[in-house]
Amino acid sequence: MLRTLGWLLAGLTLLLVLLVVLSPVSSVAWQAPPAPPLDGVLAPNARLATAELLAQGRISGPEDVDVDAGGRVYAGLADGRIVRVLADGSVEEFANTGGRPLGLEFDAGGRLIVADAWKGLLSVSSGGQVTVLANTAGGVPFGFTDDVDIAKNGVIYFTDASSKWHQPDYELDLLESRPYGRLLAYYPDSGETRVLLDGLHFANGVALSSNEDFVLVNETWRYRIVRYWLSGPRMGQHEVFADNLPGFPDGISGNRNGVFWVALPSPRKADLDALHAWPLAKQAVAALPQFLRPKAVRYGLVLALDENGQVLASLHDASGEHLREITSVEQAGEWIYFGSLTNDRIGRLKVSEALAK
Repeated sequence: MLRTLGWLLAGLTLLLVLLVVLSPVSSVAWQAPPAPPLDGVLAPNARLATAELLAQGRISGPEDVDVDAGGRVYAGLADGRIVRVLADGSVEEFANTGGRPLGLEFDAGGRLIVADAWKGLLSVSSGGQVTVLANTAGGVPFGFTDDVDIAKNGVIYFTDASSKWHQPDYELDLLESRPYGRLLAYYPDSGETRVLLDGLHFANGVALSSNEDFVLVNETWRYRIVRYWLSGPRMGQHEVFADNLPGFPDGISGNRNGVFWVALPSPRKADLDALHAWPLAKQAVAALPQFLRPKAVRYGLVLALDENGQVLASLHDASGEHLREITSVEQAGEWIYFGSLTNDRIGRLKVSEALAK
């Protein structure tokens, strides 16, 4: 019996060593802060479970959404298509990027600006013609173009979530725990792309403030939002805007009236937070087949923050049956719209219901 146990332990040790050696990542340790309790303004509720569902069962992975001047809802899908949902509920193809469209935002001229994970920063005309605006900055190609927002002067702020890992390998970026993300700005007049901020841990959602004196960028793997100052005495400086969030912040948008909407596709996971302290263990996990790696919790979660970083409201679907893995929130008039990386629907809820006390 002891000999058998010894051989078993030796085999497990050898397997662990092989996993570490063959791992695709070179992990570093990180001490995650204790997750905040879901109480007070963060207490679970059923607000998301009351949302109206658009295009249910007819789309796949509407990661981000936006609404045009005519009230039509646009979404980028997993198969590379950008579709729009018409007033009668029908769905039609608008364009196909040939990649994975993520962040969407209409500019003042009616062009749809797209952050495509594979193709870079794109512009799509009203007729669906796709043009590449940028796919590199500072001599470094985009690895994972993610989200976008546009200032009144036409400057496009967007993110490259990871210059090393591509969209299918986002879990490897998480397990490696190294800062490959960047906040970028594209200037249409000159065609120049500038790196505003690098060294971010998965630079995800991006959103401008109401008077555009700062821009926010989500650091998904650090559970925080960073503020970068665009004007004023702190111009060019950055700081933590909101820290130790209850989940992984993905998309963020501002209603330009003092409220930021933050999508959190999954609440925090205690086992993953603990794993971060052990780099070799993370390397071993990264070498496992994808289905054995950490997965998002089946849950719907959205936060509303003011421009001081204080949480105004939280929206939940604890079952994840109605809306789950929400990756974007966009306000258009009296409605807010919810996109998802993996779901087959777009959610829609009245702003008044979302912010009700």
